[in-house]
Amino acid sequence: MRIAACLFCICSFFLAACDKATESPAAIDVKNPLTNPASGPAAGNPDGKCPIPAEAGTGDVSKPKTVVGDGSAASCTAEAFIAAVARGGAITFACGSAPVTLAMLRPAKVFNDSGPDIVIDGGGLVTLSGGGAGRILYMNTCDQELHWTTAHCQDQDHPRLTVQNLTFVDGNAGTGEDLDGGGGAIWTRGGRFKAVNCRFFGNVCVRTGADVGGGAIRAFSQSAGKPVILVNCTFGGASGYGNTGSNGGGISSIGVSWSIYNSLFSYNRAVGNGGNPAQSNTPGGGSGGAIYNDGNTMTLSLCGTLIEHNEVESYGSGIFFVTNDHTGNIKLEETVLRLNTGGSWYARPGISMHEDTRIEVIHSVLE
Repeated sequence: MRIAACLFCICSFFLAACDKATESPAAIDVKNPLTNPASGPAAGNPDGKCPIPAEAGTGDVSKPKTVVGDGSAASCTAEAFIAAVARGGAITFACGSAPVTLAMLRPAKVFNDSGPDIVIDGGGLVTLSGGGAGRILYMNTCDQELHWTTAHCQDQDHPRLTVQNLTFVDGNAGTGEDLDGGGGAIWTRGGRFKAVNCRFFGNVCVRTGADVGGGAIRAFSQSAGKPVILVNCTFGGASGYGNTGSNGGGISSIGVSWSIYNSLFSYNRAVGNGGNPAQSNTPGGGSGGAIYNDGNTMTLSLCGTLIEHNEVESYGSGIFFVTNDHTGNIKLEETVLRLNTGGSWYARPGISMHEDTRIEVIHSVLE
């Protein structure tokens, strides 16, 4: 679903300034810089109260390697941002006091030797828009054009990419230009990936395919099997803002674990048809309205998260979680799944998984 350019401005106009996280020895308090906007869904689940572990906090941008812009909105261009991402390190923006939207005519690419840590902080004022024409952000440790840094590109501890206090709008990986057509806003493989206080609206990937997906995010091969981390993020959040893909309207991965805190998934859609493997005479897909996880040993941990009003054609209106070797597990804590629609093969309300998949439900609602 594509959102018109005027909506980009409306959505970004109401982003407030970022509060700095406060650290403690045991955990940190991640402040939400997008609280109570006058229009458009805020970042995160407003009822999510789960404590955030230290590794899930915002990245350090106190000494940025690159500041995009010179204080004026006109100086904050997509090309300047793309160049900053290529250089790596901590990246901030100086675009004035009003929200800005950067129209991305091509993806920003993370170079594997530019880190090891890349932190992109929009300060609650920056929207990155794919304009319905292409993906927004790309990291791939096995892409030789982005410089191989180890002999085992699929399992290395760098780059470690954090995006925070940003809005990703109208990314489109369905143009068939590269990769597998997944990850409308962000495609990531290897190293580590984390998103904090981010919003994902109207991003799309290819609409059919048995195992492709991630309307907003597609993830592979995190270092040492560590999880992708999402904190205070919104995927959709209101009618007309949702993300769309063959599978995993919000997020999709193969063999990747996820730790998700105080986030919101709503109005996302998995629009493929025929499941995985694809049924005869169908192109496949249509599973995981919000979340699509497939592969072998992996975990899905949700705390303080709301998943509602997502839709599928095949399986898992809220969550599709299949570990081929039956070793994976799901943990739901202080989490609500409700009012997700479509599909079949449900082991729990809104969840399609093998009957022997271990699932721990703590103070959560599934209906």
